[in-house]
Amino acid sequence: MNINATLIVQIIVFILLVLFTMKVVWPPVATALDERIKKVADGLAAADKAKAELSNANKRVEDELAKSRNETAARLADAERRAQAIVEEAKSKAQEEGGKIIAAAKAEAEQQSIKAREALREQVAVLAVKGAEQILRKEVNAGVHAELLGRLKTEL
Repeated sequence: MNINATLIVQIIVFILLVLFTMKVVWPPVATALDERIKKVADGLAAADKAKAELSNANKRVEDELAKSRNETAARLADAERRAQAIVEEAKSKAQEEGGKIIAAAKAEAEQQSIKAREALREQVAVLAVKGAEQILRKEVNAGVHAELLGRLKTEL
């Protein structure tokens, strides 16, 4: 066989192969590649969308955390102010009660002091009369000396 004829037959076979590939094999391969490209592009778009949503969600979470921190700080400050007010109110009530107790104790002590003085005056008067009676050993008239005993009682 001649090399030229072989070359021509090979060229014809190659052209037929190229035509067959372009008509039969290439369209399904191109379709598969297009679908793959579309899937990859959709996946990248979905990833970008998910990344944006994650960023938005993180921002919302940070906003909510900041809001809750502010609310917590405000509540703590309010609670501290309320506690301070309660402490001040309790102190004032305690001072008021202490003043009342002290006044009552002073009044009671004054009454007991007066009672004790009266009792001592009575005892001193009785002792004075007994002492005078023993010293004088004479007739002591209680009616006559009542005025004298009354003055002695007031002086004591």
